[in-house]
Amino acid sequence: MKTFEAKTFNIPTLKGISEKTIEEHLKLYAGYVKNANAVGEKVGELFMEDPEKNQYLLSELSRRFSFEYNGMRNHEIYFESLSGGAAPLSDGALKSALEADFGSVDVFLSVIKMTAMIRGVGWAMLWYDKKEDRLLVSWVDEQHLGQLQGATPILALDMWEHSFVADYQPSGKKQYVEDFFENLNWSKIEENFTNAKS
Repeated sequence: MKTFEAKTFNIPTLKGISEKTIEEHLKLYAGYVKNANAVGEKVGELFMEDPEKNQYLLSELSRRFSFEYNGMRNHEIYFESLSGGAAPLSDGALKSALEADFGSVDVFLSVIKMTAMIRGVGWAMLWYDKKEDRLLVSWVDEQHLGQLQGATPILALDMWEHSFVADYQPSGKKQYVEDFFENLNWSKIEENFTNAKS
């Protein structure tokens, strides 16, 4: 089976989010890559050995694969959006789409920041729905429950506690969300949007 490779990211010093947190967070990302590969390999082995006999194990491993795989991909979007230094949203296609679908960029920011404050661990996501040609915001529980079928994630805000508690404490969750958007490299999100539309 072809394996997944961990990506590297050019993350500068960030406002509020320490280098130590990023370092530890990147180790977790590497774990998702490793585990996605390990689960995929085991599924292949069990299937080739005896799919009927191993049906229960295959079912459970398939569930686990979606967790590991989505954790890997969501973190890639997250870390890439912090790479290269903060950059503002330009007057382009993404800004026009945000204005068309949410009324204004400020309204969009209010919606996604409010979504990020949902209790529990998961992700606040901005998606592009190619079928409807529109942007959507949703919450994804953990990282495998609540993905929007057919939509492409273009912005992923990690709201698992490991992404902010060491720097902000649990009570600082709201400040972490604010700092995330101050650190955001919007050119990466614009690139994700362009790719999703093509």
